Amino acid sequence: MSHNDILGDLITPLTEPQARMYSPLTLAFLGDAVYSLLVRSMLTVESNKPTGKLHKDSVKYVNAAFQAQMIKELMDDLTENEIAVFKRGRNAHSAHSPKNQSDADYRYATGFETLYGYLYLCGNTQRIKELFEKSTLKAYKENQETN
Repeated sequence: MSHNDILGDLITPLTEPQARMYSPLTLAFLGDAVYSLLVRSMLTVESNKPTGKLHKDSVKYVNAAFQAQMIKELMDDLTENEIAVFKRGRNAHSAHSPKNQSDADYRYATGFETLYGYLYLCGNTQRIKELFEKSTLKAYKENQETN
């Protein structure tokens, strides 16, 4: 098993109707972990830095403002079903209030994470990879070129 397959091999994928049975905040909980792992993997592979620097760099990508920006840029590339999943997450009511983030960014980021969690539960790791490459990896590489 390659490192690219590990996420897809750990669980038996659910059908889309089964995955839709989960609350959007549960999907966001899982999606946050999936997205964070992808960011940490990207940063580790792209640059062998001390862990403190890797953490500082990861916070640039794993935060509500950045995730909100990424989902807005991806909207034209999402399917109708993916947009519906995103909207369920964005519109979910959470008891948590964002720290140092706008409510709007926090809601969009929750929708973004909901989509990642949903795609993961459905075993659609190829689609996760596509979305990650079109958004976060692209932004990371653009940032590297300007620095």
